Amino acid sequence: MLTFFAKYLTVGVFNTLIHWMTFFICLSQGLLQSTANVIAFCLAVTFSFFVNARWTFKQQATPFRYILYVLFMGAMAFGVGYLADRIGLYPLITLVVSSALSLACGFIFSRFIVFKGN
Repeated sequence: MLTFFAKYLTVGVFNTLIHWMTFFICLSQGLLQSTANVIAFCLAVTFSFFVNARWTFKQQATPFRYILYVLFMGAMAFGVGYLADRIGLYPLITLVVSSALSLACGFIFSRFIVFKGN
């Protein structure tokens, strides 16, 4: 289990860089945090899904698994961004909260649902 998490964490570092850079670019273009977070998420989650499928969990990246992963992770990303918009949360806090939730919940969801059987 620790090996899976260590690999997932490594992918998560790159995933986070992609997410954060995209998020701030979107904000600089005048988008709301909820929208910016979803767009950033889409780029980052696609990278994360394919790398984690092959390297972390050594599973095949199927369309069903991708959709399942994207829907779950997207709901979390949008939820954090939506709440941040409603309460006026500072964007950096939005990213930190979103990244932490994505790491913890994303690993559990990936390990036991999306890529179960390993």
